[in-house]
Amino acid sequence: MGSPDLAFFRLGGIPLVASGDDLAGIVLASLADAGMRLQQGDVLAIAQKIVSKAEGRSLHLATVEPSAAATRLANETDKDPRMVELILRDSKRVVRKRPGLIIVEHRLGVILANAGIDRSNVTGDEDDVLLLPADPDASARKLRDTLAERTGVAPGVLVVDSIGRPWRLGTTGVAIGAAGVTVVADLRGTEDLFGRPMQVAEIAPADSIAAAAVLLMGEGAEGTPVVLIRGWPATADGQPATAVLRAPDEDLFQ
Repeated sequence: MGSPDLAFFRLGGIPLVASGDDLAGIVLASLADAGMRLQQGDVLAIAQKIVSKAEGRSLHLATVEPSAAATRLANETDKDPRMVELILRDSKRVVRKRPGLIIVEHRLGVILANAGIDRSNVTGDEDDVLLLPADPDASARKLRDTLAERTGVAPGVLVVDSIGRPWRLGTTGVAIGAAGVTVVADLRGTEDLFGRPMQVAEIAPADSIAAAAVLLMGEGAEGTPVVLIRGWPATADGQPATAVLRAPDEDLFQ
């Protein structure tokens, strides 16, 4: 796979998104304000948070009744039992725990803290929380299809989130949903500079694009949750974001 020149454009003017909002319309309005139009091969990186908001994935903790299991885990980790209940509901298993932190395997297969449930940039009420989209790959496909219907151009779409990594401080952007984008590229068998066949070379271009896009989106009050990428082409036969997940029998770290 080649290394094309890439251009990243942060789209401004995105309003606060609420349940039921038209994300495709919001993206197109932002592009128009910037004097831009979608082109064949464009890729859009969309922050998970506005996808979740548009899909009504917010909850108020006062509506959550913690189970006995959630209460026990909350006592062990010094966390709100209502939040822990939501974490358990959205998780396959607890991977690690300590006071203040719960690492889980999310039902989507991603390993992350607190099942990706977040309070930041949701509302002014600290008891309002936001869950990940129910199916981020489906969210990406829907946005791609809607944009294609309205413009005649089917961009690649990435739903991106920031997650922590083992052994390294800080979070980085990853693609948790994808449509029309190569998620994993297998370079095994291709030759290096000296003609030797590569044996272990697999790359994750969607995650690389997501990480760069998150640098432009920011993590706080920037209010720029959409980035347009040009130079890494969208494809008709892209992969879902789940393609990057390692099979359990190949995972030496679980």
